Amino acid sequence: MKRQLTEIAQWLHAEGQNMENVMITGASIDSRAIQIGDLFIPFRGEKANGHQFVEQAIEQGAAASLWLEDEPNPPQHLPLLFVKDSELALQQMARQYRDELSCKVIGITGSNGKTSTKDLVSGVLSPYFNVRKTEGNFNNELGLPLTILSLEEETEFAILEMGMSGFGEISFLSTLAKPDYVVITNIGEAHMRDLGSRAGIAKAKFEIIDGLANNGKLFYDGDEPLLKELVKKQPSVNCVSFGNDKNADLSLTAIASRDKGSQFAVSGIINGQFTIPVYGAHQVKNTLAVLLIAHEIGLTEDAIRQALLNTKLTDMRMQPIVVGNGALYINDAYNAAPSSMRAALQFIRETQLRPKKWIVLGDMLELGDDEQRYHEELAVQIEQMDLQGILLYGPRMKWLYDKLQNTLSDRKVVWSENDYAPLRHELAGLGSESLVLLKGSRGMALENMML
Repeated sequence: MKRQLTEIAQWLHAEGQNMENVMITGASIDSRAIQIGDLFIPFRGEKANGHQFVEQAIEQGAAASLWLEDEPNPPQHLPLLFVKDSELALQQMARQYRDELSCKVIGITGSNGKTSTKDLVSGVLSPYFNVRKTEGNFNNELGLPLTILSLEEETEFAILEMGMSGFGEISFLSTLAKPDYVVITNIGEAHMRDLGSRAGIAKAKFEIIDGLANNGKLFYDGDEPLLKELVKKQPSVNCVSFGNDKNADLSLTAIASRDKGSQFAVSGIINGQFTIPVYGAHQVKNTLAVLLIAHEIGLTEDAIRQALLNTKLTDMRMQPIVVGNGALYINDAYNAAPSSMRAALQFIRETQLRPKKWIVLGDMLELGDDEQRYHEELAVQIEQMDLQGILLYGPRMKWLYDKLQNTLSDRKVVWSENDYAPLRHELAGLGSESLVLLKGSRGMALENMML
C-alpha cells in the first residue's frame, strides 16, 4: 500500500492533523515491528494502551498514527488520524484498498491443511506470477486486513488463509477479501467446543463463499458428506470437488512414498502423475486443490509438475528431519485434531522409509466435551500398527495410555504428563533404521522431543 495520509483520511471519513505530504507505505499494530513508512494503529486494552507507544513508533520510522477520538492528550506535533475504533479503521482501510487492487484473491479455509495448501499454491504459482500469501497465522479479523494492506499493487495473486473459532468469522473475512477462488480443505473436529458439532464446523467453514466473486469457484473436499450437502443448497455457486472419491471432479488414484516425497496420480479434470517434496496422504489431498487452481488459471500440467517439485511447506508440516543419531523424524507438530492425527498415523503405518517406527503423540486441544473419546479412539488405529514404541505426552494422552495398557503388552508404551525428559530418554538410543513421528497440538511443542 502506498497512499497519502490525506487519502486514507478520506477512506475513513476521519479528521487529522499534520497530514500534508505524509506518505503511508504499510500498517502495523505492533510498535516493536515498525517498518519505515508504516501507519501505526494503537489498540487500547485492559492491560496496555497502545497510545503510550505512538511517539516511540514514529521515532522508529512510522510515518503517522491513528488516535482514538476519546483518548486524551494527542501529541500536537505528530501526524495523526482521529478514529472512533482502531479495529474498524484497520478493516475499513483494508476493504478500501482491496477494492482498488486488480489482483486475483485465493481464499483458503478448513479444519486442517490451510497453511500447507497456502504454501503449495504459492509454490506452484510463484515461478510464473507475482504472488503474495498470508505470513504466519495472520488469518483472523486483524491479521487478514494487515495482510491485504501489505500487498503490492503489482501483486497478481494474493493467497489468503482464513481461520475462525465461531460462526460469522469466515463470512466477515470472505466479504472483506472478496476472493475469486476459495478452497475448503476438509472438515475436522477442531473448535467443536464453540461450534457444537462437525455439521456446525462445516457450516462455519462454508461461509467462505459469502464474499466469492460472481464468476468465482469453490474447490472443496469431495469426500466430506457435510460439504456435499451444503454444495447442493448453493446451485448458483460454481463448485469443483477433489478427493479419493472416484466421482470427484479430480480424483486421487494412486499414491506412494519416495525418498524425496510423495508421488501420486490423479484423474478427472487433470490426468497425470505428480510429485511433492513432502510426506502424507493428507498433504497429497491438499495438493489436489492446488492442481485445480493452477489448471483453472491456465498453467500447463508440465508447468505445474515442475513447480511442485520445488515447493516448500512451512516448518512442522510432515517435515522430514534427520537428527544427529541418524534417525528420521517426521515433524508434524504444528497442530493436531483427530482427522489429521489419523492421517499422520496412517502414513507411518504404510510407509517403508525406515523399518523401525516410533510415534510421539501430544494432546489434541480444543475438542470440547468429547475430547476423552477422541483420544481413546486412536487406540484402535495404533493397535494395528507395527511400532517399536509409543510415547505419549500431556494430561489428555493419559486416556490413550490407559486404553493401550489393556491391549498392548508386547510394545513399549510410555506416558509423561508434563516432562519431556522420560520420552527423550527413550529416543536417545535410536539410529539410522528408525523413523519417529511427532504429532500434537501447537501448545504441546513436540519439536522439543528431537535430539
